[in-house]
Amino acid sequence: NAPVTLTVWCWDPSFNIYAMNEAAKIYGADHPNVTIKVIETPWDDLQQKLITSLSSNQTDTLPDIILCQDNAIQKNVVNYPKAFLPLNGKVNLAEFAQFKVECGTIDGSSYAVPFDNGATGTFLRKDIIEKAGLKVSDFNDITWEKFIELGQIVKAKTGVPMVSTVANSPDFLMLMLQSCGVWMFDENGNPYIKNNNVLKEAVTTYVEMVKTGVCLQVTDWNAYIATLNNGTVASTINGCWIIGSITQEKSQSGNWAVVSTPRFGNIKSSVNYSSQGGSSWMILASSKNADTAADFLNKTFAGSVSLYETILPASGAIATWLPAAQSAVYGKPHEFFGGQKVFEDIVGYAGKVPKVKFGIFNYEARDAVGRATTDVVSGKITIDQALQDAQKQVEFLMGM
Repeated sequence: NAPVTLTVWCWDPSFNIYAMNEAAKIYGADHPNVTIKVIETPWDDLQQKLITSLSSNQTDTLPDIILCQDNAIQKNVVNYPKAFLPLNGKVNLAEFAQFKVECGTIDGSSYAVPFDNGATGTFLRKDIIEKAGLKVSDFNDITWEKFIELGQIVKAKTGVPMVSTVANSPDFLMLMLQSCGVWMFDENGNPYIKNNNVLKEAVTTYVEMVKTGVCLQVTDWNAYIATLNNGTVASTINGCWIIGSITQEKSQSGNWAVVSTPRFGNIKSSVNYSSQGGSSWMILASSKNADTAADFLNKTFAGSVSLYETILPASGAIATWLPAAQSAVYGKPHEFFGGQKVFEDIVGYAGKVPKVKFGIFNYEARDAVGRATTDVVSGKITIDQALQDAQKQVEFLMGM
């Protein structure tokens, strides 16, 4: 076979790039003529270069494969419908968590091979909550109301806030929305921010967490990670990729546990599962070796248990490819989490996450809702008024 080089753009050396290089080794064993060349490209740069090339129709500088944030896939495919290779019939997507497949499916065609899992969990400091006279099981499968109640007990007895988040960031609100299968856009892609009862409930809950001292707001991402590593808070609720940051603080080994995400007690569609973050692999239609690229992804990220067994312990890259969960590696007790089989538990969560359509203006809506919530927390404005203003901003950006 003639030699083929597939070029890949992705970011994060210890996570995505590492996984892609391991996939290359596995595929290379049976396809020695195929070389995978990974070029480290930070997400913001990748998206910028992609749009610049596609807008000017200069596709010869583009790679064969890119990694794309899940919440940007729709925007890219809708804006550049001919730019990406439909994978129906080329890659077996039936064995992935369906909420992930949905992110990359537009008008019945699927354009993305799901990669890392954004399934959320409540990551608890066992030692801190036990000091407050509580148990890990008290936090599993509970409502937000109960979470706030328990958080106040922890704060009163230990002086430690229950949870932290970056101020101005709408991450908490987003995972609350997705747990209900609701988003900031309706079925037709129109903004659904004002009169969105689930969003209103999410903002109300978040404001209460801040006001009661259950949630500590910090200035930026590094400060947020520090709250986890130095014991400033008793838990975090986030995508499972946060495990990589939690386990950096070796002195806390054995003190952590994972339970499900809180749900709303008064919203029927709300469940104890959600998602935050995550990305997927896409093939550019301009690739001269698109069929090889599809075969490569099909036999590795959509077909190799041993790939996921290799990358899981080193990077915490939890699969959304469900057969990987049958692997013995997923069932291994995790020492850092006191012997809990955390990876098995999280894959279980992933299969139950409600699907949502992120829409094309997802980032704009996130920012508007984030600003609106900050105004509510500071007492400047009512929730109804804030959400009405956010809707207006998004409609303006959409040219409505």
